[in-house]
Amino acid sequence: MSAVPDATPEIVSAQKWLRPDFADSAGVPRLNSHTFAFAVDGRRVLVDTGIGNGKRRANPAWHGLDTDYLTRLTTAGFPPDSVDLVVLTHLHADHVGWNTRRVNGRWVPTFPRARHVVSRKERAFWAGYAMDEPRRQMFRDSVLPVEKAGLLDLVDADAAPGTLLPGLRLLPTPGHTPGHLAVELTSRGERALITGDCVHHPVQLAHPDIGACVDIDATRARATRHALLRRLADTGTLMLGTHFAPPSAGRVIRSADGYRLLPVPGA
Repeated sequence: MSAVPDATPEIVSAQKWLRPDFADSAGVPRLNSHTFAFAVDGRRVLVDTGIGNGKRRANPAWHGLDTDYLTRLTTAGFPPDSVDLVVLTHLHADHVGWNTRRVNGRWVPTFPRARHVVSRKERAFWAGYAMDEPRRQMFRDSVLPVEKAGLLDLVDADAAPGTLLPGLRLLPTPGHTPGHLAVELTSRGERALITGDCVHHPVQLAHPDIGACVDIDATRARATRHALLRRLADTGTLMLGTHFAPPSAGRVIRSADGYRLLPVPGA
């Protein structure tokens, strides 16, 4: 099932700018899962850690993967031991998977030097939520080992956007989950925003009322998306979509029927 089930082939096909990058010729949305890696103020930072290898998952597409994620991350200049900070936009399985890796039969932190930051509201919500077994399994293998190692930091980002480092702010974007965060980066007069899951797919720029199938609070997620798009439109801010297919970056511009994404290849 698509993450955005209301984005029917008819709706997607009507937005010709989505093809070929963000949808195929039949109007089926293309989706990816990304970790963003960058350096800021001398610190090496990751935003979200993807699905992970060897994890037992209910979703067949995520179950028991064997990918070269760590090799690619290292090739990009971010070997695991060099990472200082991991920002988790929220606690879903496809955003926390590489928090841990299996060593001698145990799940251990992949980034042992890194502080792992998540919203306090997010952690508290799941602590009180009646989780099904697949979600409990995800917490057991990808969240609790980091927490038990003393590497999980809870931040209060609700009252006002929180600055973690110079040029790096956490923006509350609730709805998909109660404590969901977007990440804003500024440098040399330029600005970028990493969406997490407050925007899953570029079709939601044209149709902000289209939600994701796993939104905890669909009404609030819609309101968050509308507000975010109004804030970003025509400002030159680079939107980095955590699930956008390549090119995964673009600028939000107003169009006759709402908004669209102007891709920025190689950003």
